[in-house]
Amino acid sequence: MEFDLPEPMAEMQAAFAEYERALVTNDVETLQRLFRKDARTLRYGPAENLYGWEAIAAFRAARSPVGLARTLENTVITTYGRDFATANTEFLRSGRRGRQSQSWVRFPEEGWRIVAAHVSLMPE
Repeated sequence: MEFDLPEPMAEMQAAFAEYERALVTNDVETLQRLFRKDARTLRYGPAENLYGWEAIAAFRAARSPVGLARTLENTVITTYGRDFATANTEFLRSGRRGRQSQSWVRFPEEGWRIVAAHVSLMPE
């Protein structure tokens, strides 16, 4: 298996940047599009476990748009072959440190989509 091939890496860096822009601007439509529309997609958050695209979409639609700005640190994107990648980062928001992990798959009909995500906050 080949890791971090230039083409998939560039695509993943762009997809991750698109996700981050959508997150901090509360672009719900883009956030919903970037998660794979499938009952097997999941997102574990600091206070919620969301199973399936519909649960994730409902969470995004109901989330407050206030206080979403954050600073990323130690972002690591790794591609495995041409169709699977992980994106992990630490973030600072309102004085709190958190972590975010995402598993991405490239689907022929849709492009790169998140199939699993985990967000957690470090203890204060």
